[in-house]
This record gives sequence, structure tokens and C-alpha cells, in this order.
Amino acid sequence: MAVITMIEAQKRSGRFNIYVDGHYAFPVSDSVLVDFRLYKGMEIDKTLEEQLTAADDVAKAYNRALDYLSHQLRTEKEVADKLVTLEIPEDTIDQTLKKLRDFALVDDAHYAASYVRTVMHTGDKGPRVIRQHLRQKGVGEKVIDDALVLYTPADQLAVGTAVAEKLAKRYQHNSTRNQEQKMRQGLMTRGFGGDEIKAMLDAVDLTPDVDEQQALLAKQGEKLLRRYHALSQSEQQYKTKQALYRKGFKLDDISQWLADLGESAE
Repeated sequence: MAVITMIEAQKRSGRFNIYVDGHYAFPVSDSVLVDFRLYKGMEIDKTLEEQLTAADDVAKAYNRALDYLSHQLRTEKEVADKLVTLEIPEDTIDQTLKKLRDFALVDDAHYAASYVRTVMHTGDKGPRVIRQHLRQKGVGEKVIDDALVLYTPADQLAVGTAVAEKLAKRYQHNSTRNQEQKMRQGLMTRGFGGDEIKAMLDAVDLTPDVDEQQALLAKQGEKLLRRYHALSQSEQQYKTKQALYRKGFKLDDISQWLADLGESAE
């Protein structure tokens, strides 16, 4: 049977060259050296050599995974996908993930809970977008459900109301109806649901400033009249009225403005 005749440290830290019967045979990591208790004079057969090579492949993949994990929390899927890009075999990836789980270095439940807490305190996302994000990261539905329990209805209302207030300011120069529509759309895009959105909008003061709305109507109406100046008066007013209604102004207010405009022109 073959015998290990020398164990030589490489220049690269944590790596060793194994010599069998006086000839270089294969490299191993320090973890494999310790786990298999390799020593000079130890007998080694083909089966053990294959085990050592496989264990070393896992050790190298494990170190690559640790490097990837050193920057931020990752899900199992993210780690597996990263190892795939490094052309590491599937079986080696499976063993690497098991080792990472054993040392609690990957934990999808911890990742999901941490992500939900971060969004609650620093983000502007609702539960639907959070769920979508975690699904994309490969987190299972049950784990997502458990994590979202942390995002209580009260927390959602607080986060969503803050978003609604920002949206109200952003669209304050729109008609009141358009302002509310854009706020509702913005909250839906961020992952909040219908009942939640209603409560968030109710929490924001959207009482319109009548004078400001009238001035806004007049400003946009005059711009539209200029756009349609080549049309007949009736067609010009008809298209202007349509466009203003689509912008969220009330038909009664539009008609009154056009009537007032006609009287001032006489």
C-alpha cells in the first residue's frame, strides 16, 4: 500500500502538498489535514485519496463561500448560485451548503427576519414587495410568512403613512383626484394592499386648497386652449374639457371656468 512520505506547506496560507511514495500526489487544505489526521508514514489507498480530494474540493468551495458571505447576509440560493458561477460541481455545492448550515453561516429564516426589520426601520416597502424580494432570493413561503409576522399592521401603517405624506408633497400641484390616484398607485407599487392604502390615505390630510386648485385648473386649461387654438371654438372647448377631466378636475369646475372665460372675453 502507498505511504505518505512528505507533507509540505505551500506558500499559500492554509494549503499543503501531499507526497506519496516520494512523489507529489495532491494538495489539501489545513482543515482536511486535521479532519483526516494525515501524517508522514500514513498508509493511503485509492479510496482514501478520492475522499481526500473530494473533501478538499468542499474545503475550497467553503472558503469561497465564506468570502462571499463576508460582505453581507446571503440566502442559501445566493450562495449556491455564486458557487455555480465558479463552476463548482453540484455535489460539492450541496456538501458546502450543509457545512455552512451546520455552522449557522447560512440561515434563510435569519436572513428573512433581518430583511423585514431593515425595511420596517429604514425602507418604504410593503409586505407584497418584501415577499417578492425574498422569493427572488430563494426563501421558502413558510419562512417568509414567519418573517412577515414581525411587520405588524401598526408598523405597516406607520411606514405607509410616511410614504403617503411624501407622495402627497410630490404631487401637490396635481388636481386633488390625480394626486390621490398617484399616491394610491405609489403605495401599491411599494407593496401595500387595498385596505392598508385606504387607512394610509385617511391618515394624510388631503383637503384641497380651493384657490390653489382653481389656479391650477386655469393654468393647465389655458395651456390646452393654446394647443387647440387651430380648432373651432366648440371643438377647442370640448377637447380642453376632456383633457382637464382626465387630469382629475371636476366637470362642474371645468365648465364654470370655461363659462367665466367666455364672459371675460366678451
